[in-house]
Amino acid sequence: MPLDRLVLLIVIVIAAGGATLWLGAVVASAFAWPGGWLLAIPAALVAYIAVRIVGDRLGNAEDDHYDRME
Repeated sequence: MPLDRLVLLIVIVIAAGGATLWLGAVVASAFAWPGGWLLAIPAALVAYIAVRIVGDRLGNAEDDHYDRME
């Protein structure tokens, strides 16, 4: 495995762990604090943007051009 893929994998795992902890804290605060459900709105917006970015990156044919190069 090339070093750049290994580093990318480590960064993605750390980012996913951080996002999971952050989302868990938002959900926990929504149940513990009256009106805390308002914090779920920015969390949902961030999740929506992340899904759109990942979907765009996976479905973009221009990015696949470099996959065929040696």
